Amino acid sequence: MEIVLSTGNEGKVREIRDLLRGVDVEIVSLKDFPQAPVVRETGSSFKENALIKAGKIASFTNKVTIADDSGLEVDVLNGMPGIYSARFAGENASDDQNNTELLRRLERVPISRRGATFKCVIAVVNPGGEKIVVEGECRGVITSTGRGDFGFGYDPIFLATEYGKTFAELPPEIKNKISHRARAMMKLKGVLEECIREHKKI
Repeated sequence: MEIVLSTGNEGKVREIRDLLRGVDVEIVSLKDFPQAPVVRETGSSFKENALIKAGKIASFTNKVTIADDSGLEVDVLNGMPGIYSARFAGENASDDQNNTELLRRLERVPISRRGATFKCVIAVVNPGGEKIVVEGECRGVITSTGRGDFGFGYDPIFLATEYGKTFAELPPEIKNKISHRARAMMKLKGVLEECIREHKKI
């Protein structure tokens, strides 16, 4: 079965391919569909955005499509950056710019108040409009400086407290067991395996 990932983020594509290893599916991304429309994230929640992205690309490609909407919610910032995580420092902001902006806002906040949650909502939509939604999250702490060379996004400043390392310091085989996306993908993996085993339509 071929499944389209509704993203052009290569870091995310690699991560999802790793997480779905062993499932009898072929993963392709938007790079395989250069004429695909640009989907604007107009929802007010991770779930709404994931469903919008999956639904529009499923309609365009006529294939089962997976989309995730993920972000970082910082306690002391009342859940920001949240759904604006990818553009926290402005439209088309780089990962470094977003990280710098978040650290600037937390500059005077002690480590004891830097709790945060990475959240991920994954939507699967088929061309007929049927939907599956799964969610995952991971608690951590925002560091005062970036550390590590793995990962992407806010990984260099998100400390996984049980390991004492940021997501960017953890090798992928560790991060892909504990991250918000990993937890959501494990739920999705079970659903996909059941659908394939039972010959059910996704």
